[in-house]
Amino acid sequence: MQRSGNLAGRVGRWSARHRKAAVLGWLAFVLAALAIGTLVPQAQTTAAEDSLGDSARAQQILDDNGWEEPASEMVLVQRDADVPEAAVTAALTDLVAALRATPEATNVVSPLDGAPLVSADGRSALVTLDIAGDPETADERLEPIQDAVAAVAADHGDVRVEQFGDTSADVAIGDTLDEDFQRAELLSIPITLAVLLFTFGALVAAVLPLVFALTAFVGALGLLSLTSQIWHVDGSAQIVMLLIGLAVGVDYSLFYLKREREERAKGAGPVDALDIAAATSGRSVLISGITVVVAMAGMFLTGFSALTGMGSATILVVAISVLGSLTVLPAMMAWLGDRVEKGRLPFARRRREGRPGWFWPAVLGVVLRRPLVAALVAGAALVGLAVPALSMDLRNESVNDLPQDLGIIQTYNRITETFPGGPSPAEVVVEAPDVDAPEVRAALTELRERALASGQMNDPIDVETNEAGTVAVVSVPLVGDGEEQASRDALSTLEGIVPATVGGVDDVTAVVTGSTAESVAFDELMAERTPWVFAFVLVLAFLLLLVSFRSVTIAITAIVLNLLSVAAAYGALVLVFQEGVGADLIGLDQTGGIVNWIPLFLFVILFGLSMDYHVFILGRIREGHDQGLDTRTAVARGITSSAGTVTSAAVIMVFVFLTFVTLSMTSMKQVGLGLAIAVLLDATVVRAVLVPAVMQLLGDRNWYLPRWLRWLPELRHEDAVPAAVPAPRPAEEVPVLVARD
Repeated sequence: MQRSGNLAGRVGRWSARHRKAAVLGWLAFVLAALAIGTLVPQAQTTAAEDSLGDSARAQQILDDNGWEEPASEMVLVQRDADVPEAAVTAALTDLVAALRATPEATNVVSPLDGAPLVSADGRSALVTLDIAGDPETADERLEPIQDAVAAVAADHGDVRVEQFGDTSADVAIGDTLDEDFQRAELLSIPITLAVLLFTFGALVAAVLPLVFALTAFVGALGLLSLTSQIWHVDGSAQIVMLLIGLAVGVDYSLFYLKREREERAKGAGPVDALDIAAATSGRSVLISGITVVVAMAGMFLTGFSALTGMGSATILVVAISVLGSLTVLPAMMAWLGDRVEKGRLPFARRRREGRPGWFWPAVLGVVLRRPLVAALVAGAALVGLAVPALSMDLRNESVNDLPQDLGIIQTYNRITETFPGGPSPAEVVVEAPDVDAPEVRAALTELRERALASGQMNDPIDVETNEAGTVAVVSVPLVGDGEEQASRDALSTLEGIVPATVGGVDDVTAVVTGSTAESVAFDELMAERTPWVFAFVLVLAFLLLLVSFRSVTIAITAIVLNLLSVAAAYGALVLVFQEGVGADLIGLDQTGGIVNWIPLFLFVILFGLSMDYHVFILGRIREGHDQGLDTRTAVARGITSSAGTVTSAAVIMVFVFLTFVTLSMTSMKQVGLGLAIAVLLDATVVRAVLVPAVMQLLGDRNWYLPRWLRWLPELRHEDAVPAAVPAPRPAEEVPVLVARD
């Protein structure tokens, strides 16, 4: 046979012939990465990195003046209407005494000291405190404070005594994310194995892709400790990394293994079968992997640390999966040979690889006979599903996205209802040569009076200063929950009051920050950067497809079809998470808008992942075309021969992504459902109906390449395929398969 000159073919051939070196090298890499991950802690995103706009300016002022924000907590003491006020007073007295007797608690303030920390109805009171020591390690000193609060709560069963704060919330939410990660592992791995067993009907063939994907994930997770030193990550990055890594790792190995098995079933020898798989499926894996990496690189254009961290984590696991699929995977297949069919399940029916059964050929026959009708019907269905996306309501991620059955979240909601803006107030950062100067103090007093007079801000409005007297931080509780429009309107009012009061004093700088200000700044950032991310991904994807298939038509149609499936996924998200269609089926506590970063994230992920199927199918179609088949025959042969593989790969991806839906955070549910629906539509409606219909309608125009682009490098796919099918392997070839290094 002719030898392919493409990179994937050369690497795969080398790995198959040096399988011991490839396998041991892969194991050494995974172990080294694991050691790095153990020795180097992951760098998490910080508050400063998450700051945007004026909030970033405020944080810079605080940093320049050596401001250290203590880790603060608050305790809610609340009685029902039929409980006497004396019960609250008694609980407050015991609580304050217990906290002041706890060395880890400092600056304890309560209504007993005259602080305005009593609700308007008189049934609720707050006690505020700071955790002693470095705020970065406050979680290490949290437990004694929680124990003291719990003891008071146990002694006063007739009133509610509950604690909330950033530290206690971070601990509780962190525990929930850990549980989510474990659940994702427990669900995704068995589901993937079950689908692979059904696909191959043999234990060894099913286990190989799963083991490969998991080792790729472990290696990527270890190296994430290094890359996170540059691009910091948050707690959700590992969950996304596991599920994306599992999906692409299994898919890549599935493409490779199914093609090798298909060629063996046709009669190719073990060496030739691996060569063909490396040069065809290996090349498709390389192209689709590069597309995913290119698409995810668009996240760096957002300039937001959480998104760049998630982008770097996804790029890492995809890149390592591609590297492994081109190296260790062909080495393992060469070592196993036909033994990959070992452990066949008794109920599994053996069938020839490459034969998809009757369903897809029947569908394809209808599509190719009536391509225009098929294209219009399928296109109209996707457009109809995409229409609800026009009413998409974007919102910021908030406490409402967390599991509402968490005690800490219920406490937060009670505090917010009773003391609007209390848990997450706006803050005015004031910098001056002397913040205790009379004119500055007078301006601060005027700021407080005008804020309360607006009716959009509430007490307690507190002022804290640093020891040097150069910075003051004014905490101003806003109406609403901090995320709704009422809070945003209050923020706008405050931003108008500040320049007219403290901001108008000579040599004084005043900047408004806080969680609501951060949300507004993030919305503005996304509005500014999203068009650039879309343009970046679309242009680079077009260029990559153009170079890969030397066809302007294929590149354009691939992008249009991808955009159509993404739009349909957006519409499905709106139907479920805004309109509530099927919300109960996924355990959704409440409906609302779509979290503002998710559409962008889904776009870059889906645009990359959808190329898995598109490149794989187009590669098979292009093989037939390069061998002289007419477009109709090439399309029919390419899609029917790849239908089984694409279906299996899509089923695995859909089930893996549905694992997201079982997680606690609403944002993860939105990511999972969006990915699952898009992949399902992409592998069925788009690839099985729209692709063949459109290609049939275009005919030879599918391969259009302007003369001025004829300089592009050409890889003819028939170079990877034997000119004639080899005779069945002779007996003396068997030792080649089972020989060990």
